[in-house]
Amino acid sequence: MKLRPGTLAPCLLAVVLACLAAAMRASSAAERSAPARPAPACAQVKSHADEWVASSVDALVRAAGAAYERDEAEPAYTRLLGRLADTVERCGLARDADFVQAHREFVGYVEAAAPATLPDHELGFAVTDRRYFDETRAYVGIPDFLTESGFVHSASRSETLPRAKEYLRRLNSERAPSEQLLFFSYRSRHLGTPDNDDSYLRLLVVVPGDAARGVPEKWVQFGVTDPGVRARTRNVSVVSSLARADGTSDVYFKDYYRTYRRDGTIPIKGRWELGYGDDNCVLCHKSGVLPIFPEAGSVSAEERGAVEEVNRRFRGYGTPRFGGYLDGSKFGPGLGASDGADREGRFGAGFRGSAVAGAMTCAACHRADYLGALNWPMDSTLISSYVEGGQMPRGHELPDGVRRELYAKLVREYFDADAARPGIFKSWLLGRLR
Repeated sequence: MKLRPGTLAPCLLAVVLACLAAAMRASSAAERSAPARPAPACAQVKSHADEWVASSVDALVRAAGAAYERDEAEPAYTRLLGRLADTVERCGLARDADFVQAHREFVGYVEAAAPATLPDHELGFAVTDRRYFDETRAYVGIPDFLTESGFVHSASRSETLPRAKEYLRRLNSERAPSEQLLFFSYRSRHLGTPDNDDSYLRLLVVVPGDAARGVPEKWVQFGVTDPGVRARTRNVSVVSSLARADGTSDVYFKDYYRTYRRDGTIPIKGRWELGYGDDNCVLCHKSGVLPIFPEAGSVSAEERGAVEEVNRRFRGYGTPRFGGYLDGSKFGPGLGASDGADREGRFGAGFRGSAVAGAMTCAACHRADYLGALNWPMDSTLISSYVEGGQMPRGHELPDGVRRELYAKLVREYFDADAARPGIFKSWLLGRLR
C-alpha cells in the first residue's frame, strides 16, 4: 500500500491511535500504582547533613530552572519541594540549632516556599487563602464609587470607555487636590488577565491613600473587552500599598471577577469567593506594585502625564513588604546579583567588557532593601517581556539580538546548577554568598 508523504491510510491510522491510547493508559496506570518515593530516614539525614543538603539543593535548583522555562515542569518542582518540606518538619531540622547554623538559607527557603505547595495556599502565603482574604478585607476592597453600576458597565468595553473616564473626571471635580484620582487606559505589553490570556486592554484607577489613618493607596485595574469581542473580560485587580514608618510599604492583593448577567447587571465579587481559585501574587509582584509600561501608542496624549505620575509613585513606595504574610528575605538574591569575576568564569574571558555584561544590572534596584529581588519563584513571561522588550534595565539602549542574549545569560547565571560554578540561586542555598 503506497501512502502520500505525511499521510496514513485510515485503517493504519486507527491502529496507530489505538496503540498510542493503550500506551498512554498503561503509562498512567503505572504512574498511579508506582510506590511513593521512600522518605529518607532522619538519622541518615542528620548524620550526612552536608551531603543531603547538597543533593537536595542540586535537585531543587534543576527543578526550579525547568519550571521557570516550562509550565509543564512545575508539578515536579512542587512535588520535590513538598518532599523536602516534609523531611525538614518530620526530622525537626528547623529546630536543630547546629543544622540551621550550617544550612540556614536552605531551611529558610524550604519553610517559606513550602506553603505554596498546599491546596489552600494558592496565594503562596504562610496562612490559608481564606484567612488572608478575611484579614486583609479592609485593604483590598474596591472603593464604592468604582462599583457604581453605570461606571462598571462603561469600564467593561472599549467602546464605552469615554463614558467611564467622564465619570471619573466628575468625581475629581468634587475631590480635594490630595484626593484626586489618577486614571488612564492602555494596552499591556505582556500579560493577559487571569480570566483571558488574550485580553490586554486595561483601565487603571489609582485611588490616593492616607498612611496616617492606615488607608492604603489602591491601584484598581479593570480588564476591558476589546472592540467587537463577544466574550467579556471579567477581571478587576486591586493592589494596595500602605506606607510604613520605616520607609517600607505593606502590599496587599486581590482579584475580582465581574459577572455579566442576562438582566444587564454586572456584580463584582472576589475571584476566590466565586470558586475560581487564585494565583501566587508575588510570582509577578516582586516589587509589590508594578510599574506601567504600555504598548507604544496605546495611551492618549492627554493621559501620558498620568502614566508618568503613577510610575513616580511606584518608585516612592519604598521596599515592598507583604503584611507579615511572606518574608521575601527567605528567597535570597535575584537576577543580576553576581559580580564581574564570576561572570568571566562563567561566560569567558573578556565578557566583563561586553554590552551584555554592562546591562546585567537588575540587582542595582531589584534587591531586598530596595525594590525587592527578582528571585525564584518568578514569572518567565513577565521577566522576558521586560528584558527582551526593552523596558529593563533602564538606561540601556540595546539591539534586539543583544537583549535576547542578555535575558538568556541572566537566566543561566541565576539557575545554573553546575557543580564547579553554581549560579546565584544554588550558591545562595548552599550558604556560599554569606
